[in-house]
Amino acid sequence: METDPRAVAMRMFGIALCHFRTLADLSLRELGRRCHYDYSRLSRMENGEHLGDEVLVGTIDQILHAGGLLQALCSAAQPPSVATDPLAAALPAGMLHVGVGNSVIVEIRMLDGRSVRVSMSRRQLGQMLTAGALRDILPAGVFSVDEADRLTQAIAHPRRVDQQVIEYFRRLLVEHYIADKMLGPRQLLGPVMSQLTVLDTLCKQARPPVAKPLLRTLSQYAEFVGWLQQDGGDLHAAMHWSDRATQWAEAAVDYQMVAYLLIRKSNIACLADDATTAVDLASAARDVPGGIEPRICALAAQQEARSWAMIGDADHCRRQLDTAAELLRVRSGEPDPAGPVYLQHYDLDILEEQAATCYRTVGRPQDAISIFERKIAALPASLHRDRGHQMAKLANAVIATRQPEPERAAQLGLVCLDLARHTGSARISKELHTLDVALMARWPDQPDTRAFHDALATS
Repeated sequence: METDPRAVAMRMFGIALCHFRTLADLSLRELGRRCHYDYSRLSRMENGEHLGDEVLVGTIDQILHAGGLLQALCSAAQPPSVATDPLAAALPAGMLHVGVGNSVIVEIRMLDGRSVRVSMSRRQLGQMLTAGALRDILPAGVFSVDEADRLTQAIAHPRRVDQQVIEYFRRLLVEHYIADKMLGPRQLLGPVMSQLTVLDTLCKQARPPVAKPLLRTLSQYAEFVGWLQQDGGDLHAAMHWSDRATQWAEAAVDYQMVAYLLIRKSNIACLADDATTAVDLASAARDVPGGIEPRICALAAQQEARSWAMIGDADHCRRQLDTAAELLRVRSGEPDPAGPVYLQHYDLDILEEQAATCYRTVGRPQDAISIFERKIAALPASLHRDRGHQMAKLANAVIATRQPEPERAAQLGLVCLDLARHTGSARISKELHTLDVALMARWPDQPDTRAFHDALATS
C-alpha cells in the first residue's frame, strides 16, 4: 500500500470514480464529453494518478449521482491525527470510526504511523461496501456499520456489552496473531495496547453473564501484549503483562489460561538465561488444578525440553520432546475455540520447529539444519518476522557443524538484518549478535564475515 496520505486518497477516489461511472454505464469518453474534460486524464484519475479540481469533481459527482462522495474523497488527505476516543482505540488500523450522528469515517493507517481519514455518510459507506468499491484498500475482515454501532453503544454504556462485542475483540485478536508473523512487535504494540485499555474499561463495569468471558478476553490481550514486549526485547515489561494476564485469568476462573501463562513465563525466563526457573515454571503448568488440556501439557513439555537443553541435559530434553509429541499425536483433540489463540495452531509441525532449537543447543546442529531448511522453504513469503527468526537460527546452526559454512552463515545474517529492522524483533537481533560473535572469533578475515559485522554495527 502507498505510504503517502495523498496517494492513498487519490487511490480511493479512483476506485470510487470507476465504480460510479460503471454503475452509470458511461465510457470514459462519454463522461469526458459530459463534464468537458479530457478522457485520458479521467483515466489517470481512475488509476489514482491524478485529482481534478473541486469544481470538476463536483460536476462529475452530479453526473454520476455519487451523492457528494466523490467530493469527500477528493478532499480526504488530512494531516495525521491521534485518535482520542475509546471507539477509535478499539478498532483495528484501516477500519471504521463512527463519529457524531450519521458521520462515518474510513481510516487507513500507514505503516509509518500516519493516517488518512475520509468522512462520508452511512448511506455512502453502504454504497461503497455493497459494491466492493473499497475492497482493494480496506483489510480483509472489515466489519459492518451495524457492528460498529454495537461497539459504539458498548463503549458508551459498558453494561450493554454482550457476547457479540466480546466475539469482536476475540476475532480481532486472532487477526493480530496472524499479523504478528508478518509485522512483528514494532507495528502492532500500539494498537493492541489501545484495545486492551478499552477492554479493561469495559471489564470494570461489566456484569454477569458477560463479566467472566470479558475478563477472559482481557487476559488474552494482556498475554499478547506480553508476547509483543518479549519479542521487542523488553523482558521486564513482558513479565509484567504476563503477571497482569494471570491475575485476570484467575479472576475469570480460567485455569487453562493460568497454566498457559506459566509456560509463557518459562519462555521469558529462557530468554533471560534463567534455565532453572524456566524448568520450574514449565513443570508447574501441568500441576495447575482443573484438568489441564493435553495440548497445554504438550506445550509445557516442549518448553521444559528447551529449558533442559539450555542446562545441557540432552536426556531430559529428549524425554520431554517425546512426551510433547505423544500428547499431540494421541490425546490432543480439538483446542478450545475460546482458549489461547496460539493453541489453535499448535501441532506436531510447530513442535518439530521448536525441537530444532533444542537440537542445536544440545549439539545436534545437523538435525536442526534439516528442520530449519524445510520449514523456511514452506513459509509463505509474507511471514517476514517468522522467516527472519528461523533464518537467523539456521545461520547459527550452519557454523556449529563439523564442517561449518561461515560464508553461508554471514550471507543469511545479512538477509536477516533487514527483517530485524522492519519487524523490531529482538529475537532475530539476539540470534544475529550471537552469530556475529562466533564469526568474528573464528573467521574474522573472511570477507562475508566482515561485511556482516559492519552491517550489524551500523544497523
